[in-house]
Amino acid sequence: MKQNKVYSLLGIAMRGRNLVSGEFQTLEAIRKGSAMLVIIAEDASDNTRKLFSDKSSFYGVKAVIYGTKEDLGRAIGKDPRSSVGVCDAGLADAIIKQLEEK
Repeated sequence: MKQNKVYSLLGIAMRGRNLVSGEFQTLEAIRKGSAMLVIIAEDASDNTRKLFSDKSSFYGVKAVIYGTKEDLGRAIGKDPRSSVGVCDAGLADAIIKQLEEK
């Protein structure tokens, strides 16, 4: 059930234009400071994981590894995505809360 809530929140963020996806848009959002949370797919390559982890840590953005590329893409109505950035603080907090619940 937790999984469905996270993906639902990502879909809400996408419809509200508070989400960026794909490598270039996500990196740009991290650099500009508009990303509040970065989600990296579990099946992303090691280089992609390191890139987003390092950038997020440098710019002070929380990054989590969650879901598969296929699931992240499906949740936002796009092709498989290895990274997404949530640009709304409230939605980012809600997603983090869902991820921390076990």
